[in-house]
Formats: sequence, C-alpha cells, structure tokens
Amino acid sequence: MVKKSVVTCGLMLMVCLGIKMLGYSYSVDFGETHENVTKVEVNNVAKEEEHLFNFAGEIVPLGDDNIQQKMKKALRANSFSKRQSLKLHYRAHQFFPIIEPILAEYGIPEDFKYIPLVETELRHGLTSRKGASGIWQFMPQTARLYGLKVNEDVDQRHNVRLATVAAAKYLRDLYSIFNSWTLVAAAYNVGEGSLKKSIFSQKEDNYFRLKLNRETGVYVYSLVSMKEVIENPARYGYKISEPRKLMAYQPN
Repeated sequence: MVKKSVVTCGLMLMVCLGIKMLGYSYSVDFGETHENVTKVEVNNVAKEEEHLFNFAGEIVPLGDDNIQQKMKKALRANSFSKRQSLKLHYRAHQFFPIIEPILAEYGIPEDFKYIPLVETELRHGLTSRKGASGIWQFMPQTARLYGLKVNEDVDQRHNVRLATVAAAKYLRDLYSIFNSWTLVAAAYNVGEGSLKKSIFSQKEDNYFRLKLNRETGVYVYSLVSMKEVIENPARYGYKISEPRKLMAYQPN
C-alpha cells in the first residue's frame, strides 16, 4: 500500500485557508432568520479549491468525474439548505474539546473526530439494529476487545471519554494493517475482514478506486463533507455571528 503524504497537504491547507477554523469556535446569530442566507452552490466548486478536499491529509482526487459527483452530493447533504439545523455545530462545540486531545494522544489524525458526527450526530443513547451503540457506534465484541465494559449493568460505549480512548486504540490498530487513513475509515465502517477481502479480490488498495458497498463507498466523502461544513460553515449556508451565542443554543 502506498503511504500518503500528510505533511504536504497540511501545508497546503494552512497556506490556502490561512487559519484553522474549528467548528466549535463558531456560532450562529439566533436573532436572525436564515431566509437571507446566500445559497451555496456546491456544484460550482472553484477549481483552485478542489485539491483542498482531503481526509487526514489524503487528497480527494476530484479530477475523476465520478468522485467529483460523490463529493458534491455529500456536500449538498450536509449544507444548511438540506439540514435546516444548527445541531451539528452545537454538538461539535460541546464534544470536540473532549475528543481531540484523546485522538492526538494516540497519534490519530484530528479528522477522525468527524466519525461520531457522521455516525450519530454526536447524540447519546443511539443503538443500531445490528447492536452498535454509543457515539462511536461500537459493536459489543469490539468494545470489549478495546477495554470497554458492556454488560447488563453497565455500557461504557456511552461514556464519551472511555469510548473515544477505545476508538483511538482501534483506529491505531487499523492503521498498522492498512497504512492508509482513508482505508482505516472504510474499515471502521465495514469491518477489517470485509475490507481486506475487497482489497484482495480487486487487487486495489486505493479507497477512491475500490468498489465497496453503498454506505462504505461514500463513507469518506461523508466525513470530508462533515469536516467542510464544520470548519467552513458560512460556505455552506450556516450563518455565523457571535461565538458566545453557540454556547446558549440548545438543540431539540
């Protein structure tokens, strides 16, 4: 597998964006409606910005029409015109300060903090039909493997700090196997064994060229789009105003 360059992309982002704009440093002016917000045409992504779409330093190759369409669709899905909600930014403001230092401690790129937003919108108490639970959507057996207690009396998958530590350890182990952060994200979604089979059968180890199931095939695009709307909210129709007002916002 080819190890992607994280440093180069990081420098490009710093130069082009000028300053890192984290979602939880933003707010929304709740005294105004969003009727006058200029609609963002994600179909018209500026050519000079195309190379900036990346996940953990691995660039989304928008030169491919199919990939470009997937990216545009994911961006539309998370734009304000589609979501009509500020919950994402509120929850990012609330939980990212907990998640970020834990990921950093285990050497996991910060972009993985968007997994809980994509999986659960950082809502507590969610359990899937298959049994995955918590903001990181751990299956019981995986949770136990990484040190979480899951039994009739306690379920530590719902403890944000402990679950994030377990997720960081799991992601670190996945990287030791796949040596690519986009593949790590895919494996987190579909499972290590399933992704290995796809790589072996297709003789392909590039996420963007692999043929995967519908959900996993767009998973990295969903993460990148979530990153975009949190870090650059105004670009996608979220009206930005005074930072302190976000702390007072209570989503339904």
